[in-house]
Amino acid sequence: MTEHDTETAQDGPFRTTREAARFLKLKPNTLEKMRVYGGGPQYRKHGRHVRYHIDDLTAWSDMRKKDSTSDV
Repeated sequence: MTEHDTETAQDGPFRTTREAARFLKLKPNTLEKMRVYGGGPQYRKHGRHVRYHIDDLTAWSDMRKKDSTSDV
């Protein structure tokens, strides 16, 4: 079992904005702006609460992989 699996099993797959930001090493304000302007990870609304699924955070990060600084 990986650290990711252990964390998901204990806490469930959903993260608050603050937890998602910590996972991605971003500021919560950055994710909030991305929700308004686009370009951020997919999120879900559970009632009035914003939640990020851990798989969506990982997928968003994976889409940003680069091999060199010349990658656009």
